[in-house]
Amino acid sequence: MDAKTLRTFIDKTKNQLKSGIIVVGSVSDGKVSMAAGVTKDLTNKYHAGNIIKQIAAIVGGSGGGRPDMAQAGGSEVDKFDEALKKAEELIRSTHH
Repeated sequence: MDAKTLRTFIDKTKNQLKSGIIVVGSVSDGKVSMAAGVTKDLTNKYHAGNIIKQIAAIVGGSGGGRPDMAQAGGSEVDKFDEALKKAEELIRSTHH
């Protein structure tokens, strides 16, 4: 999926979830694309941009964005699973 498709997926999923955090990614042509979304009710606790920045570093990339939507890219495809696990850890550790 390209970046636009990931963004669209995040938006649709946020609308269906009502309350939640979504982190998705895809690998193609030796590149990693990731996106994160946080529903409005949770943006005071979770910041999609901060989550994506931290996991983008794992795949040798960078990213950022708003509290409710962020994107990243990287080139270390073999670390993609590790990045997704880190996202889960970050979300769980922030939860109170």
